[in-house]
Amino acid sequence: MDGIQAKILVADDDNMVRTTVSKILEMFGHTVTSVNDGKYVEEVVDDSFDVILLDINMPGMDGFETIRILNELDHEIPVIFLTGAGSMDYAVKAINLGAYDFLTKPIEDLDIFNVKIRRAIEKRMYIRRERHYKRELEDDVRAKAAELEETNKLLLTYSHSLENATVQLMTSLQNAMEEKDFYTAGHTIRVTEYAVLLGLAMDIPETDLVILRRAAQFHDIGKLVIDLSCIQKPGKLTDDEWALIRKHPGIGANIIKPLGFMNREQFIIRHHHERIDGKGYPDGLEDNDLDLLTKILMVVDSYDAMTSRRNYRRNMDMKEAVAELNRCAGTQFDERCVKAFSVAIVDFASTGDAFSREYLNSFNLESEN
Repeated sequence: MDGIQAKILVADDDNMVRTTVSKILEMFGHTVTSVNDGKYVEEVVDDSFDVILLDINMPGMDGFETIRILNELDHEIPVIFLTGAGSMDYAVKAINLGAYDFLTKPIEDLDIFNVKIRRAIEKRMYIRRERHYKRELEDDVRAKAAELEETNKLLLTYSHSLENATVQLMTSLQNAMEEKDFYTAGHTIRVTEYAVLLGLAMDIPETDLVILRRAAQFHDIGKLVIDLSCIQKPGKLTDDEWALIRKHPGIGANIIKPLGFMNREQFIIRHHHERIDGKGYPDGLEDNDLDLLTKILMVVDSYDAMTSRRNYRRNMDMKEAVAELNRCAGTQFDERCVKAFSVAIVDFASTGDAFSREYLNSFNLESEN
């Protein structure tokens, strides 16, 4: 410690005291800056100083006012007050204001003086080390946070890529299976287009459009694992055949269930054959039990079924199918969805299929998320 030089600021209005203290400090190897008033302390002080020796009674800005200003500047430089005889009360007040120590003047014991100065310097060195440690710690925390954020971004990108790859694989499988059936070929694509069309018409959020699109893509995926050859037979289906067909929403939901990122889609897929009046399947849910996305899929899936060819019945045209949707609004279908779809499908048809599909495909929600 004896070899360490400190930078010390001395403030005292008494020229003799100021000169004497400065010479003693320089004798101990320190660099000294001296001023004769507290207001000059505020002007010259900066973070480079190690200790401040401050007189209490000065004619301009006294020591108490000066230390208050130093506290506001927050340099955390130890302040040693210089007190005259009979001013111990002042010293106590100064320490309460944050002074590190005090010295009486005139200075008679140089050893005590040197010890107090050295301790103040040690305090300043400790403060500097603590500040440096805090800065390094903050820098390390920021670096770790940035690294963690980057890792999270990579994981999120990987997660989205994995989700998209899973969706694309399932879509390819479903499309391949559908193409084997003349009556269901293209059904999923059309229902997905209609679902996005109605979702846009009803101004649902983009995050919900993603969910709706996925649910529409896989709403009939349960049909892939049950024998639906009965659909192609001429004539109406038997009760047993209908019972078999009605299993596909539950089976589809179970297929989707392991995919944690498709929880909401699982609900929609399971319930896209429910009815507002509770007479649908598989669970007989009613209006308030069904969310908007499920209600949208119920409408568009039924519309495509009515306008698609079947062996046992004539397919409806757009006008007839829309009329049937409106007839069943409030019992089988949600009235708001039917009303919005009745307008949207007419506009969709009037723009021409090529243009309409190109428009809907511009909302490539899967790849964006």
